[in-house]
Amino acid sequence: MFFLFSKILEILIEPLVLVFILLLIAVFSRNEVRRKRFSVAALAVFFIFTNNFIADEAMRSLEYPATPDTELHGTYDFGIVLGGMMNYDTKLKREQFDRGADRLFQALKLYREGKIKKIFIVGGSGSILLPDKRESPIARNYLVAIGVPTSDILIEPKSRNTHENALFARRILDSVDPGGRYLLITSAYHMPRAYRCFLKAGIVADRYSTDRYSGPRKFIFDHLFIPDKLALDEWDIILHEWMGFIAYKISGYI
Repeated sequence: MFFLFSKILEILIEPLVLVFILLLIAVFSRNEVRRKRFSVAALAVFFIFTNNFIADEAMRSLEYPATPDTELHGTYDFGIVLGGMMNYDTKLKREQFDRGADRLFQALKLYREGKIKKIFIVGGSGSILLPDKRESPIARNYLVAIGVPTSDILIEPKSRNTHENALFARRILDSVDPGGRYLLITSAYHMPRAYRCFLKAGIVADRYSTDRYSGPRKFIFDHLFIPDKLALDEWDIILHEWMGFIAYKISGYI
């Protein structure tokens, strides 16, 4: 039930959905004052959610800072890579990567450099309609295809969200490497919630953030004032994480 509710909530809090709802209220309102207020509100919400500067500042407050490789402590038994980075194109019969695939590529680099001994990919399907389209086996097949030994790859293919990522990963780690040294690898915006979930599940790990969105502050005209679709994309992520954090806190997952 929690999984289904979270997916529905994701749709309802999307910025464009909020703008659309405000415009609908304005169009069908018989009160002229109310119509103007909701029209202005729709315009204001649209400006906020398409403003790159505001989006970057919100994202900056959310993201966990990147960890320089020089600050990693020794060698880790497992680099725990969270899903949400790729899928499989059945027509072309090949992997298709999303921006989050930086998680996998950074883990691969750390593995090649000997900073992590093995790669543990955690995540099944986060889709309601495609529950059998599981991500970690796809990632494992990709790693094997580029030369990573199967013995150095561990997967968890059943979890559907970050809470389950942590719980199911704990069960596997307890059976194969209890008390090992772990490096949690996920996107910078996702790290605060993911890290707390893993701590709650009893997994103590160092953090390694990837694919950061916010960079140096820019005070240039287009960044400050010109609406941009990319800001909408950032806000989808920001609102998802904020709502996820609140829901997980209420549910006792973090």
